Amino acid sequence: MQSLSEFLLEKGYIKIKLKLAKTDHFELKATINGVKGRFILDTGASSSCVGLEAIETFKLAAEESVIKAAGAGAIDMETQISQKNNIKIGKWKKKNVVLILFNLTHVNTALVNHNSEPVDGIIGADILKKGKGIIDYEKKYLYLKP
Repeated sequence: MQSLSEFLLEKGYIKIKLKLAKTDHFELKATINGVKGRFILDTGASSSCVGLEAIETFKLAAEESVIKAAGAGAIDMETQISQKNNIKIGKWKKKNVVLILFNLTHVNTALVNHNSEPVDGIIGADILKKGKGIIDYEKKYLYLKP
């Protein structure tokens, strides 16, 4: 019998290794506009996000946004928006990705308090939808379709 991995690779999916953090979140490495970073994979986040402090790091063109962010115990956070970004996760690539920029301090404080490393942002459901994402929780892999 064929494994899930063999089946998905045969269907053209790209396999990306996930790391389980001490907080039980999956983390992955992603490249935004040519710059590598660490991200939490969050199926409950509607949009992918980057911390405001990383705007220059990831070469983001930030614009004011009327969107208010909420999550992880914080609500009504001011956000900015950055359009036309290139993202690469493993060998999977996407152009013209919109990213929400907001203060990730509360997220990183929680991670550090649980002996985890801080992250640059969150990969959310928008990317998972674009890549027809499939998560293998047991084997710790994310599969995305080009």
